[in-house]
Amino acid sequence: MVKKKKKDLRNKKEKVIVIFVIIFSILVIGLSYAWLRTTILGEKDVQIVVGGIDVVLNEENDGIQLVNVIPTYDDEGKTSTPYVFSLENKSKIDLYYTLSLVDDDEALENCSSTSGDCELLDPRDVRYELKMGDRTFTGSLSDSSIIDYGIIDSSEKIDCELRVWLNINATNDAMGKVYLGRLKVFATQQVDDTDFAQGNDAVNEPDMDSNMIAVKHDGYNWVKTDIDNGWYNYDMGIWANAVTVRSDKLSEYQSADVGTEINMEDIETMWVWIPRYSYTIGSENGSNYYGKKGVYLDSTPTASRPGEIDIKFIGIDEKDTGTARYLATEKPKNFRTPDAFTFGDKELSGIWVGKFETSSSNPSTSNGGGNTTELDAMIKPNVTSWRNINVSNIHTVATKVSANGNRYGFSEKMNSHAMKNDEWAVVSYLSQSKYGKLGNENFKGANKEVYQNKSSEYITGCSCGSPSNGNTDYGCQYKYDNNVRTEDGMVGKGVGASTTGTIYGIYDMSGGAWEYVMGNYNDVIGNSGFDTMPETKYYNKYTSDNPLTACNGNECISHGLSETAGWYNDYQTMVSETSPWVMRGGSCHDGTGAGIFTFGAWYQGGANSDGSFRLVMSVTSP
Repeated sequence: MVKKKKKDLRNKKEKVIVIFVIIFSILVIGLSYAWLRTTILGEKDVQIVVGGIDVVLNEENDGIQLVNVIPTYDDEGKTSTPYVFSLENKSKIDLYYTLSLVDDDEALENCSSTSGDCELLDPRDVRYELKMGDRTFTGSLSDSSIIDYGIIDSSEKIDCELRVWLNINATNDAMGKVYLGRLKVFATQQVDDTDFAQGNDAVNEPDMDSNMIAVKHDGYNWVKTDIDNGWYNYDMGIWANAVTVRSDKLSEYQSADVGTEINMEDIETMWVWIPRYSYTIGSENGSNYYGKKGVYLDSTPTASRPGEIDIKFIGIDEKDTGTARYLATEKPKNFRTPDAFTFGDKELSGIWVGKFETSSSNPSTSNGGGNTTELDAMIKPNVTSWRNINVSNIHTVATKVSANGNRYGFSEKMNSHAMKNDEWAVVSYLSQSKYGKLGNENFKGANKEVYQNKSSEYITGCSCGSPSNGNTDYGCQYKYDNNVRTEDGMVGKGVGASTTGTIYGIYDMSGGAWEYVMGNYNDVIGNSGFDTMPETKYYNKYTSDNPLTACNGNECISHGLSETAGWYNDYQTMVSETSPWVMRGGSCHDGTGAGIFTFGAWYQGGANSDGSFRLVMSVTSP
């Protein structure tokens, strides 16, 4: 029986990397309709034994041969001849493994030397289906290099089938290009810790309203999906996404088949599910809590390059109250459930977060909307974000998204509101975990940090292709869905600006505009436009300008203040009586810098051309 759980790997004593080479040879046939010729080759009975770990890849056939391949629909691709293999654990201990499809640099070099320059296919063009025991997953190579993960028991054998095909949306740009890849199996001793068992099954299923449509990305477009068709997989950085559409299109999409494209012109809002979890932050030396090195970082964690935040997904009835700190050489402990998973007196199974900075129903107007409540909120890529709006109007615009009679079709149980400071924090913590960009194998070293949006026009979803402030080009260099390899060998120049390093994450959290979040100093209204403060469930109150005493005399744990202050050298200024409203994310235009852990206090809550906001929905019972 294949398990879908993961456990903590910190105490690993032995590990092995097994490399099994598969070459995807893609050649032009010379006919206008004959796109590609693909051969996947392998060697049988590959066995590597290191330090008592005995992992075997057994092949039952010579691989897949696809001749004169043309772009193929998924339904057809799934009927192609499979590449059959098995993964077998002959050790006397249980193993945790990840199975990845990674670039084969040596094969690419050989290809270039014998056939001239070999240009790599866009990862979006390579679709695959992997069957591992009783589990099946379909995706694009642009989703994640990890195509499977799990625990394989001692003496267990997992039968596997792999199918690959050319994406139906591939264009003539694919002519003459190649994909050269290899399977990589990473195996490590499995720690016996049932209290920390994790996996996709541990994630609370997204709490949807009837107007919401579950979506996934097919490499080119957002398409309708459901839980049985690969909606989400947090271990692979595929966070659950959902959209709402124009009211005149809702019934059409609700009755449409899974796999139907959701036209971006019909979409009004886009959301990402952050499931309820508890977290703890490790220290390598017992004094500086920069997270643990783990298997995702190639150096000892520091403020400029922090390590992994330990995350465990929990049910709605669970709540941890630990200090959220532990010594990284020990078993993770002292877990804490973030405050953001409590809304008023209601415990939440998760929250829906706007995928991009908020835009308006008239994004072409001055500042994308301006200081008004007459426009409606939208959440979309490639449009101007809504700025120059004070905090009071932000609150009004945000709460009317789920108010009675709203244009989107939400029920009032969705509790839409402007993002609070602690809600920003839970997104940043998850991004800095194995389920976010830190755990994405497509990014190494400094590129683990979320890339910046430097667009001088405040276009949502943009990326400068780097986490560095050194880039002074303030255009929209890469759009949110750009995952194409560039000349320097990098992938994910666009998706690198998301919290996962995949298209399924949340954008504009490093750069874009400064974002007002509902965090306030001691009920000081300032220039926010409020006559009186809103209900307490809609904002975080801080009673001191020192994060160590700001939460009623105590440290504000889980608010992304003292715990992660200065991570990636991000800017930090706490609220005070003269600057009472928290802003997050930073801007690349004012010299302070930008980053997912940046926080500041500016403008006293008033309208400013560099100030935007984000929406959140906290789902409670009617």
